Amino acid sequence: MKTISLCMIVKNEEQVLSRCLDSIYDLVDEIIIVDTGSNDRTKEIASKYTNNIFDFVWVNDFSAARNYSFSKATMDYIYVADADEFLDEENRCKFRNLKNTLLSEIEIVQMMYCNQLEYNTTYNFDEEYRPKLYKRLRNFVWQDCIHESVRLEPIVFDSDIRIQHRPTSNHGKRDFKAFLDMVSEGRLPSRKLHNMYARELFITGENEDFLEAETFFHSTVEDTRRSVDEIKEAACVLAKIARLKNDIPMLLKYASKELASEPSSELCFELGEYYFEQKDYNEAIIWYYNAAFETSSILNIRYSKDMPLNRLKDCYHLLGNEEQALHYGELAKDSAPER
Repeated sequence: MKTISLCMIVKNEEQVLSRCLDSIYDLVDEIIIVDTGSNDRTKEIASKYTNNIFDFVWVNDFSAARNYSFSKATMDYIYVADADEFLDEENRCKFRNLKNTLLSEIEIVQMMYCNQLEYNTTYNFDEEYRPKLYKRLRNFVWQDCIHESVRLEPIVFDSDIRIQHRPTSNHGKRDFKAFLDMVSEGRLPSRKLHNMYARELFITGENEDFLEAETFFHSTVEDTRRSVDEIKEAACVLAKIARLKNDIPMLLKYASKELASEPSSELCFELGEYYFEQKDYNEAIIWYYNAAFETSSILNIRYSKDMPLNRLKDCYHLLGNEEQALHYGELAKDSAPER
């Protein structure tokens, strides 16, 4: 049987920490808690489950805190959990079975992360696989009988374990501040973080969050190191900012940048919003229709589903065509993501 270290980073999690630890403490062989500055009962609660509680001075870097927690682990595998997630009884049994049967060659185990849409996180699907269990020490081995090379890709196993994610609040404001701090410190967000920033804006962002992001996304479209996908993401963000500011030349500039390649649902929806605000409902219909039926979303899947369909319903209602309004209203209900 493999041994497992549970590694967590926490801060002010007194509301949910017991729920998480109660669901996993007896399935692991070691619990590592790294606290990044709690001023509530988090460490007191954690002490009921483990003596391995470490303070980590927050440096605006989740990876640094995660790496520190990993450095304290001593078991065969490391399980990573956040305080706002837990395993129900069925999946506790699956976890126990996994531990008893885990093959040594498996280096990463993925588990299904659930309830993402219900809590308005930065993801477009309610369930998706995430890597959760990691082999602590990896052995590098050579492969192929000639032209031999070291195997670099890890061996990943997709388990049937489903993790319940039930946060008590949305982390959007925290994340937007982290993005802005990174930019102000001159650190260039990776391609992954660029996508996450744009995606999080379109999923959870408020108007002020978009406006605060303008300088960064302007720099993206002028940065020759950025990929075509990143420039498309930036154009979507900037087109929305232009509409919010009623800056028509700016809207035209970034809409043209997107339309010159393969337009996204987000961009078509923003053009629809512009014409809707101008009360030009016939023109708005064209762009909402394109968002719903002719293009694909790149940041928020709802921009290709219920959002433009609901706007088509609104447009036809305002034009006095109740039959079409009813039609698109029903389509919107059918396409809305379950929450």
